[in-house]
Amino acid sequence: MPKQKTNRGAAKRFRRTATGFKHRRSQRNHILTKKSQKRKRQLRGLERVSRADVPGLKRLTPKKAR
Repeated sequence: MPKQKTNRGAAKRFRRTATGFKHRRSQRNHILTKKSQKRKRQLRGLERVSRADVPGLKRLTPKKAR
């Protein structure tokens, strides 16, 4: 049986943790001048992935995600 391949797009976007996955929040790439400081500050860091999405991510990233 062949090895299972990691989906490279998913591996770049998600980080595996002991309990699930984390991802970067959206809306923080460009056109930042019109967004308030508070909004930009709250978009920092990583957010947990929804529990419903974890099984699919485990299939996409069988080994480890970044």
